[in-house]
Order: sequence, then structure tokens, then C-alpha cells
Amino acid sequence: MSSEIDAMRVWFRLIRLHTRSRVAISNRLRAYDLSVPQCDVLTTLTEKEGLSQQELASRLYVTKGNISGLVDRLVASGLVERRSFAGDRRSHAIHLTPAGRDLALRAIEAQKNFVDETFGQMPPERLAEFEHLLIEARDLVRALGGAASPEGAEA
Repeated sequence: MSSEIDAMRVWFRLIRLHTRSRVAISNRLRAYDLSVPQCDVLTTLTEKEGLSQQELASRLYVTKGNISGLVDRLVASGLVERRSFAGDRRSHAIHLTPAGRDLALRAIEAQKNFVDETFGQMPPERLAEFEHLLIEARDLVRALGGAASPEGAEA
């Protein structure tokens, strides 16, 4: 085996890290009866409420069809509500209910705990180096025209 760094090996490690991290977060969110995509909607709305479904889809890098189903389930659970935009009956602004805001904040805390237990254990200079490398890799993908979503949004 060569001692040289193999780009494919690094790529596969990154993919496995993403998968393992997503599974770990999913397991933690299960305690709140939330999926990762549902949590993504709720936490995005803590940053900015009143987004349309199209804006949510763009921010979360999913299709409008996916966001519609997610919002439907969150409305049925009493976590978000649709409000009509003034003068536009076809579009709705998505808002958190009080229960949705409370659940979102608890889910954010669960994710923060995961980050503290993992990335938070890295020395600050190594974490900064890791972030720099991630940004460099992201920029290389962007340069190839790698759209981040089906809608063509960028991270």
C-alpha cells in the first residue's frame, strides 16, 4: 500500500463521516419524534419565519415537492402553520407555532450537544484547519458547476 494520500480514500472517508454523523443526529432527533428533514425545516424557521415553501426548499436544497410533504406533516403535528401572503392566495408564509418553536430549540440543543461531543473535542487550530479544507473542497466542487440542490441553489 502506498504511503501517498489517495484522493478516493479521502472522498470515501468524507462520505462515511457524513453518513455516520447523519445517523447519529437522526437517532438523537428520534427522541423528539422528528426526522432530520423535519428538524431542518423547524430550525430554518427559527432563523427566519414567514418563508414561502419555495424559499424553504431553496434554503434546504430540496425540491418543492419534498418541502410540501414536510410542511404538510409539520402542520398536521401542530408545529408549523401556513399563513396567506397579502394579495397572493396561492403562496403561503410558513410560521412556527409555539410548540414548533419549543421543539426546534430542543432539537438545536441536541445537535449542539453532538457537535460538542465530536468536533468540539478537536483542538481549535485543527478545527480551523478542517474548516479551511472543507471550504477549499466546496469551492472546487462549485467551480465544476456542482449545484447543491435540484433547484440549483448553492451552499
